[in-house]
Amino acid sequence: MNGYDCAGDELNNGVSPNVRAGFGQSLVRHGLRLERDPTHTLQINTGLLCNQACKHCHLEAGPARTEIMGRATMDQVADYAARGGFQTADVTGGAPEMVPGIDHLLTRLVGAVPRVMFRSNLTAIRDTAREHLGQLCRELKVVLVASLPATHASQTDAQRGGGVMDTSVGTLQWLNSLGYGQAGTGLELHLVSNPAGAFLPPGQDRAEERYRRDLQRKWGIVFNQLYTFANVPLGRFKTWLDSSGNYDPYMDRLAKAFNPAAVAGVMCRTMVSVDWNGELHDCDFHLAKGIPLSGVRWHVTELQGPPATGKSIPVADHCYACTAGAGFT
Repeated sequence: MNGYDCAGDELNNGVSPNVRAGFGQSLVRHGLRLERDPTHTLQINTGLLCNQACKHCHLEAGPARTEIMGRATMDQVADYAARGGFQTADVTGGAPEMVPGIDHLLTRLVGAVPRVMFRSNLTAIRDTAREHLGQLCRELKVVLVASLPATHASQTDAQRGGGVMDTSVGTLQWLNSLGYGQAGTGLELHLVSNPAGAFLPPGQDRAEERYRRDLQRKWGIVFNQLYTFANVPLGRFKTWLDSSGNYDPYMDRLAKAFNPAAVAGVMCRTMVSVDWNGELHDCDFHLAKGIPLSGVRWHVTELQGPPATGKSIPVADHCYACTAGAGFT
């Protein structure tokens, strides 16, 4: 492991203090610190390879990326999940469906932790070469979390690419036919929605009601829950914010919506994130920014258990996205 300068636990995001208070300053002003609660979730980023190049992607994932998790690292991660006593393994990417050996990782994780989640953009899991993954997830009772920006094709395709909505609808109907999202099956299907631009998401309850109504009426699709999250100003989304002149207004909007009550529930307090090389981070956003776990570089093989409760979590101004409104939990 190597030391990492946390600059007093707050990392410079390149934002002028004349524009807004830094996130760390906002915490201090409200008498708050960002520290770990008992950690129960291991998030596993299997790499940056993806069949899409979404405009909001904080990781800049896409078809040309070569960073993916190898079989040896998968085994190291699964071993850590087991010895760490984690309750949930959350598999993400990129498009994890495209990573060779993903079947092996899922199978090992199901034997290591009580609950396994798998995040899909809905256009990769139904690919002919990967359609077996849906069947495998059903057999293993893996929880599926699927991205669907909107219930209208124009909004979804604008964010994710032409034809994505049609493919996503077909995939959701197929997953429903496997039992996902259906009452009494125990097969959970959750949806995630991010705004298409530099604004905050609508209230989650209201958005879920609209999604449920629209998807059922238009296509007969059912699901368990919808989660709405603000876009994080990193990666491809930050590039767009900069080029469009929206970066400062968006950051001001996030800072203005800072909710002190949301700090208690942010995901970094109960989750640790591991990247495709096996290095640990406090969350997937710190992973994208290159900020290691608690400011110190650790490999998954070096820890016997989860990070210690009460450990300080480095912060940066992109953390405003997780504490705006209802927060990012």
